[in-house]
Amino acid sequence: MSTTMNKPVIGILGAGKLGTTLARLSTQAGYPTLIASSKPASKIALAVSVLAPGAQAVTAAELTSQAQIVILALPLGKYQTISRQGLAGKLVLDAMNYWWEVDGKENIFSTPTHSSSELIQEFLGESTVVKAFNHMGYHDLDAEVGQGKDGQRKAIAIAGDDAATVRQAAQLVTDFGFDPVILPSLADGIMLEPGSPLFGADQPKAQLQEMLAAFPESKLGKEISTSNQDS
Repeated sequence: MSTTMNKPVIGILGAGKLGTTLARLSTQAGYPTLIASSKPASKIALAVSVLAPGAQAVTAAELTSQAQIVILALPLGKYQTISRQGLAGKLVLDAMNYWWEVDGKENIFSTPTHSSSELIQEFLGESTVVKAFNHMGYHDLDAEVGQGKDGQRKAIAIAGDDAATVRQAAQLVTDFGFDPVILPSLADGIMLEPGSPLFGADQPKAQLQEMLAAFPESKLGKEISTSNQDS
């Protein structure tokens, strides 16, 4: 992933504030970037050209067929509109969160013991889902890229079950301008969701690791800090 020519095509499903922010980070990192929403590509093309210069507005079908890595930035309640066939065999980064104003007052997506990303993995059974880019707000993602507002590079936590795809996700996080902090499993992504003290975390790597290790229901502690020594 060191040169533009051999970087995978990144697809962003969702052209709202988070989606366009991620598309902007992707193009700035030199990745070929596609972005789609539920609207026709022509309806979002102007906004994309302004908010994410270099990204290409396409249809969702075009995106799922052409992108090699897909980031989900849709309202969580719309996850069943995602093409399972189009994403089969691909790495899918889940940046979605339950938000009651959009998704309804009944949270049917996660429980105190199950991450919403596990639901997405169950739905996208032929894809590999990694949770990433969900705990930091879009405005902070935009402002903290690189050395951040205070000169300290910030961290993004990643949760997944497949080591190879987690490494891919970690490279993407690094290229986008953040330090990856890897959790042992997709289920551990529950620590990054709304309602958790870590949701909204905008911290350097060491501080984020400390927060994760101190999570009230976490038994990870040493595992979190040890697994990230070389990342």
